[in-house]
Amino acid sequence: MINYHYETEFDLENIKEYTSWINTIVVSENVHLGDLSYIFCSDEYLIKLNQKYLGHDTYTDIVTFNYSEEDVISGEIYISVDRVKENAVKFKEDFKRELRRVMAHGVLHLLGYNDKSKKEKEEMRTKEDEKINMFHVKQ
Repeated sequence: MINYHYETEFDLENIKEYTSWINTIVVSENVHLGDLSYIFCSDEYLIKLNQKYLGHDTYTDIVTFNYSEEDVISGEIYISVDRVKENAVKFKEDFKRELRRVMAHGVLHLLGYNDKSKKEKEEMRTKEDEKINMFHVKQ
């Protein structure tokens, strides 16, 4: 089950399409979906979480807490809407596409993909692009 929570002035549009897309990502990796929560928040909310639980004193667009077991992925994915907006401008990307990148990025972390080394970052980016391309909104 996927839940969406808001700790900032933001509402995800087309929730059904996003839910279907996330389910498609999970199925494409041959695992099952457990409980997954997306928490959309501000930079300030996320940096406090980052400091408290991870000991990092830096702004980031996402923090993922992994509760997965075997082939069932579960977790909490905190996304700074402020940072996503800023990164969209910085990388000359549409906000919705950048948001999808970050949402997919969190799921990929739950699936065991990392982004610490150069090789891991390249693999993560390839996987993000692959998963973003699975998103379809009915017209």
